[in-house]
Amino acid sequence: MKEISPTELKARLDKGEDVMIVDLREDYETDSGTITDLHIPLADLKSRCAEIRRQGPVVLCCRSGKRSAAAVRALEVDEHYDNLYYLCGGLEAWANEIDPNLDVY
Repeated sequence: MKEISPTELKARLDKGEDVMIVDLREDYETDSGTITDLHIPLADLKSRCAEIRRQGPVVLCCRSGKRSAAAVRALEVDEHYDNLYYLCGGLEAWANEIDPNLDVY
């Protein structure tokens, strides 16, 4: 299972790399802010995994990184994805290291 730090993700985004970011938090958690436009609540992941591309890097994120790590593991085993990363420390780490203006539920 691959992880990516907030600093590494920011560097890739700053370089213009085409990184898909998927927020796995619940609806009420994303109301306070997110770093992506694609939101798939973890409970809906299996039924909506076709929305996650299979080519190019995809970063799954949640508040602390625990749900996204579990989701990466599940998608790798059950759906045979090999291009997934989870955001280490989640959006809390992103807010602490990259964007203190991001309000994380």
